[in-house]
Amino acid sequence: MIKPLITYSDFEKLDMRIGTIIQAEEVLGSQKLIKFTVDLGSEAGLRTILSGIKKDFDWQALIGTQALVLVNLEPKGMMGLESQGMILMAVERGEQAEKITLLVPQEKIPEGTGVE
Repeated sequence: MIKPLITYSDFEKLDMRIGTIIQAEEVLGSQKLIKFTVDLGSEAGLRTILSGIKKDFDWQALIGTQALVLVNLEPKGMMGLESQGMILMAVERGEQAEKITLLVPQEKIPEGTGVE
């Protein structure tokens, strides 16, 4: 399904940056959530981001990985914790299952580098 068109000014509101996952841990009591600490550079700092990928990834292996992060998403409470952004992933939905792919830069770049 294609979503409705947005204007360029709508797109400009999105603050997407490259972050490095520096910590990952299970959220106690949750079957899906992983709590990530992501370094987004000096301007955006460290962020706690919750993601429901526990069953889809070897999430411990993601420590040290750079990823695309939506920084200015309104914080959301989950399982007594606050998620302060979103790690962006591609989702391929098939008839039987879905495949999730982490969006990563081709080479290491400085934390906080903006995406346009």
